[in-house]
Amino acid sequence: MTEPSDRTVEPVEPQAPPASPAAPPPMPWPRAALYMLTSFLLSLTQGLGMNLAAANLPQLQGPLGATSNEVTWLIAAYMAPNVSLSLILVKVRAQFGLRNFAELSILLFVLVMLLHIFVLDLQSAFVVRFFSGIAAAPISTLAFLYMLEPLPPAKKLSIGQPLVLTNIALGAPLARLISPDLLALGDWHGLYLFEIALAMMAFAAVYLLPLTPPPRAKVIHWLDVVSYLFIAVGFGLIAMVFTLGRAYWWFEAPWLGVMLAIGIASLTCAIMIELNRETPFLDVRWLASKEILHLAGTLLVFRLLMSEQTAGAFAFFQILGLQNEQTTTLSLVVIAASMAAGLSYIVLFKPGRESAFQMVALGLLLVGALMDSNATSLTRPEQMYVSQALIAAAGVLFLPPAMAAGLMLALQRGPTFILNFIVVFLTTQSLGGVIGSALVGTFITWRTRFHLQAIADNLTVVDPMVSQRIAQLAGAYGRVITDRSLLNAEGIALLGQQVTREATVLAYNDAFLAIALCAACALAAMILHLAIRAIRESISPEPQPAASA
Repeated sequence: MTEPSDRTVEPVEPQAPPASPAAPPPMPWPRAALYMLTSFLLSLTQGLGMNLAAANLPQLQGPLGATSNEVTWLIAAYMAPNVSLSLILVKVRAQFGLRNFAELSILLFVLVMLLHIFVLDLQSAFVVRFFSGIAAAPISTLAFLYMLEPLPPAKKLSIGQPLVLTNIALGAPLARLISPDLLALGDWHGLYLFEIALAMMAFAAVYLLPLTPPPRAKVIHWLDVVSYLFIAVGFGLIAMVFTLGRAYWWFEAPWLGVMLAIGIASLTCAIMIELNRETPFLDVRWLASKEILHLAGTLLVFRLLMSEQTAGAFAFFQILGLQNEQTTTLSLVVIAASMAAGLSYIVLFKPGRESAFQMVALGLLLVGALMDSNATSLTRPEQMYVSQALIAAAGVLFLPPAMAAGLMLALQRGPTFILNFIVVFLTTQSLGGVIGSALVGTFITWRTRFHLQAIADNLTVVDPMVSQRIAQLAGAYGRVITDRSLLNAEGIALLGQQVTREATVLAYNDAFLAIALCAACALAAMILHLAIRAIRESISPEPQPAASA
């Protein structure tokens, strides 16, 4: 199954210091703690909203009366509006005021969460999930703003953003951790009772703890709305194609190709509009510059590699028949590793160490994926505690320096370029997560068929060992099936199930190994890039400013 990105966030520009020479007094620590706690609450609310359904798709089939393919539409319905809505919300926040934005956003989110109570079938679930994707778009922004509010300007990027990214990273493992108990409360409705409670708490916190409102400005032009509509259609359809592609298979559902063509055409229309505007909604030329393409490529590659955890390890245990109850400790390990990595980043980070943290993250991901590539059908979660802890830590260590670097590139061109960086970040994280899960899942399906054919070619009924194995498997039904031919057929069917399971395990090993190789290539490319840059700087150092007389 394709899962959405469990780290879908919207970067928030660091708040500029006030124009007055006197700095504002620091916020009392009890009140500052309340703001940071509100940020944590908002982060968990957003993370659970995205991942509760994705982590429990098999368990939702029965209550909603859906097939495995149909239930995948729940993810597609959520991601379609969610992947692009944050773009226009940046300007909405600037024009209509931060407080209005915060209060209306959390109110809309609470109302949509309450709609989950009235879901009775798959069709109503689609509608509610679509509006959930809309309502959840501003929540990660609010999580950032509440974390940055009590911090001094010097600490916003070094402490605030890593903490929020760490909190948002906890959404996926926490969803798997609490799902069994929530499902026991009442299937679909049980999943969202806890989230409704979180949303209500966040609603109260947002109204009781107002954010400092920046000055308003009229920044929305009617062409901005037109461009955004084209971008929303393009991003939404592309996200749906990659969410549903593996379920319905890429070349067997013609409507997937139609959706992809319409999505690409919509993005092309948006680009053509923006290229011919004096004050564009998006600066396409800046987005196509060498620095931004390099940053986007780095973020996209890492987001694809991080699919090892969501579409890889946890999906691997689902294939082996393990449910969320059996992976509880593994989820706790992932949560603990994420928190430890986030705190380590805050303690160790200094300006100039961005590339070092990214290389460490790629190294951890490489080692973790390589360890997982030796899995067997007898592998259980305890054998992957170390490897999954390394991968979880890698995800938390990589994003903060990458986001800081992107924000600095945008701020060098002016505050209006923040929106352009948000496009880069959202595209690589939201769409990148969906595309990564789709690619990993497709690769696993392809390699499963390959291994299945290879194993089947070496199995013949005339082989004494194969005949003995069929007899052993059929023996379990010897007391209830007396017909020899039916008993033999049952043994062959059971052998076929074992062969399919082993072929699937080998396919997952291939996927883990491929991710490890990609991580090694990305690490080598980063080292080579830094070496070339260091050589260029040593050959032609930047001129130093002349000393005044």
